[in-house]
Amino acid sequence: MDARPPARRTPPTAAFFDLDKTVIATSSVSAFSRPFLAGGLLSRRGMLRSAYAHLLFMLGGADADQTERMRANISSLVTGWDVTQVEEIVAETLHDLIDPYVYAEAVELMASHHAAGRDVVIVSASGAEVVEPIAAALGADHVISTRMEVVDGRYTGNIDFYAYGENKAVAIRELADRRGYDLDGSYAYSDSITDVPMLSTVGHAFTVNADRTLRREAAENGWGNLTFTRPVALRPFFTRTTSALAAGVAVAATAAIVWAVARRRRR
Repeated sequence: MDARPPARRTPPTAAFFDLDKTVIATSSVSAFSRPFLAGGLLSRRGMLRSAYAHLLFMLGGADADQTERMRANISSLVTGWDVTQVEEIVAETLHDLIDPYVYAEAVELMASHHAAGRDVVIVSASGAEVVEPIAAALGADHVISTRMEVVDGRYTGNIDFYAYGENKAVAIRELADRRGYDLDGSYAYSDSITDVPMLSTVGHAFTVNADRTLRREAAENGWGNLTFTRPVALRPFFTRTTSALAAGVAVAATAAIVWAVARRRRR
């Protein structure tokens, strides 16, 4: 019988990434406006409303009130949409619409967290039908996103869970409880002042491309500040950094590829 006490296991940690303007240099939902229009889901008036919301978002003019109006706007737009059709459009156009806008710095940072043994979690106010395929292409382990109510295969316009503001922090704590994450040892990244609750849940918080208001918040809380400036095409990026592997690697293998690249760079 071994009298030695069992070795203490270190709790797992995670890295939580906001999506829009943190991992990708655009709005994930607005990026699909044109294919939604072509598919008959979105009217031209709806397209203009989406374009206006996207402009506000990219200029940083969407405060909490404006973002809430944008949420209500999106909710009304998608009422009656066929969920399967939305998923098919996203799958068919994902690489054309999202790939060119992925920040290289974000991909490299995710790789370093994976190499350190941390899970990578994408946390976004956008809908799951959009966020989950993007997260899969990035090699993320888990997703926290907005969930729309679906009845008979169509959106009702109601929202089951809105992954925004304090709700992001609530969802992170719930996921941490399920997965056993040590949040004090975990990391979080966001560009938005509305994500202060999310950043406050972890021991290592970083702002990305922060405006003056968010930088002031970061200074008060002792958070780090990062600047991402290099949007790259996702597939060519992975191909270039994995020259020892054959081209055309499946999306399902993305996480393993990025991890391998990060390990080679440190040797």
